[in-house]
Amino acid sequence: MSLSVADDGSSATDSGPPSPGSPKPVHGAPRGTWPQVGTYLFILVPFLALIAAVPFAWGWGLGWVDIGLAAFFYTFTCLGVTVGFHRYFTHGAFKAPRAVRVGLAIVGSMALQGPIMHWVADHRRHHAFADRAGDPHSPWAFGTSPAALVKGFWHAHMGWVFDRNLTNQERFAPDLIADDDIRRVHRQFGLWTAVTLLAPAVLGGLITWSWWGAVTAFFWAGLVRVSFLHHVTWSVNSICHMVGERPFKSRDKATNFWPLAVLSMGEAWHNLHHADPTCARHGVRRFEIDISARTIWIMEKLGWVTDVRWPTPQRLAKLKA
Repeated sequence: MSLSVADDGSSATDSGPPSPGSPKPVHGAPRGTWPQVGTYLFILVPFLALIAAVPFAWGWGLGWVDIGLAAFFYTFTCLGVTVGFHRYFTHGAFKAPRAVRVGLAIVGSMALQGPIMHWVADHRRHHAFADRAGDPHSPWAFGTSPAALVKGFWHAHMGWVFDRNLTNQERFAPDLIADDDIRRVHRQFGLWTAVTLLAPAVLGGLITWSWWGAVTAFFWAGLVRVSFLHHVTWSVNSICHMVGERPFKSRDKATNFWPLAVLSMGEAWHNLHHADPTCARHGVRRFEIDISARTIWIMEKLGWVTDVRWPTPQRLAKLKA
């Protein structure tokens, strides 16, 4: 069974800031040759570093400085995506002043998951067509046979990233296009790529006061960290639409998959997110750890964000499956 033909899906009003209601095409201009080459490099080089990590670590080349830097940059940039790109820019789960807005855009860019307007447009499109024709990364795109699901898993996990057809930003991210600050951060993606890879190397070299410390920090806290975060994020696209529980009603196959909850900073509570996309908290039941929601809570207490869309018992009762 293949995906059914989707409805118009031209508006993502149930998923965040509104998109125009006109039936603009799903795809925009195709990605250029060099951006496409860059996509392959930014995905495959860190992935090869991750594969090389096991023999590289066997007895040498890994120390506590590398582990500490990798953990810090992983947490920092992961929250940039989960709190910034996802819950704020895509879904409008809270409001933020200009300084916080720009900061979230920069830190999210440092996760190397693509420029901000590409990321947001893709994700709003995902919600508009979730697990139907038009979804950029549904694991159900090719049917339900074992072979189709294997192909679908690969497509949802990382195969879709290599598609040269970009999501139409005018349709799915007009609010970001109209924001001068966000357009500037979008254009600066190359700069933030350099920062996120070189900053760990500089810190590793300074902390150990050695070139070797800079090299190992670049490898572990730069390349390996980026690739590991890629695969955690992509696992939400693939695993969390195939395996897990569905305690809340949603129009798609999004699930909760608890083993990924901590590593994804709460994004693996994916079923509630698809049932209530603008909610700032995804893990809403007892023992459902949601580090991103706690981060937003801290930011609210500090006065950095306002108008947070927290879940209410009444709302959750209506959403229960």
